[in-house]
Amino acid sequence: MSDPLARLTPLQRSLLFKWFPALEVMRDHSWGLVDTHVLEVVSNGQRFIVKAAAPGDRHLIRELRAHREWLEPWRLAGRAPVLEHADDEAKLIVTRYLSGRLVEGTSAQDDPDTYRQAGRLLSAFHEQYSGQDAEWNERARQRVLRFLDQPHRIERRIESRVRSEVSNWAGVSATVVPTHGDWQPRNWLTEGGEVRAIDFGRADLRPADEDFVRLARQDFARNPLLETAFLDGYGHDPRQPETWCRAVVGEAVATAVWAYHVGDEEFEEVGHAQLRQLFA
Repeated sequence: MSDPLARLTPLQRSLLFKWFPALEVMRDHSWGLVDTHVLEVVSNGQRFIVKAAAPGDRHLIRELRAHREWLEPWRLAGRAPVLEHADDEAKLIVTRYLSGRLVEGTSAQDDPDTYRQAGRLLSAFHEQYSGQDAEWNERARQRVLRFLDQPHRIERRIESRVRSEVSNWAGVSATVVPTHGDWQPRNWLTEGGEVRAIDFGRADLRPADEDFVRLARQDFARNPLLETAFLDGYGHDPRQPETWCRAVVGEAVATAVWAYHVGDEEFEEVGHAQLRQLFA
């Protein structure tokens, strides 16, 4: 078996052994579709998670910002990992291991209480800050068009309708809050019935709607009771028709195009199915 540490850059390896002279890799959690390595390691009897990104990666910088600015409410409650070491230049993060079983693929994924807790966690995260972003909607429009300008397999008639839709998006300001960016069961852990959060590589200031899109197209669509429980935990439904439409269209296009580029046909079909539903 190849050494997972060999895939890290020389600077990343140097820093790791500086921080942890006695380091042993226990498990490679890397996803494989993106150039970020996620390793579970042990040093002096303590477990850590190492995230090492490629030089051009943007997600790790977002994750660092989340740890430094927004995770304290979750961290103090034991609901998010504690940052142990980080180096911006090396694109390297080390957090203390957060125990728990991944919710995705377990019975917890169909338990309304899981979603009620996830709603409460998200509400506390969103409530830390709220501001106006005068250029958010224009950036969202341009992002959709950039995806459509790349090679993809979106049907021409649907692409035409999407382009027509986004041409009517007014460039008004948007209310933005701290968002996780990938809020769904594959980024939730459960330990003793308590829901915890991981993976903050997409964290950013966005409209609150953006943290509902992935749940809406999969878990809420599968069982409306899960949506009811989630909103009960969150306290209200922040989605407004105009901003929700933009969030859903943007997510569907991004999914179809990104998945095509990385060769994930199953996930690509998720984007196509959502587009067919929106523009049938």
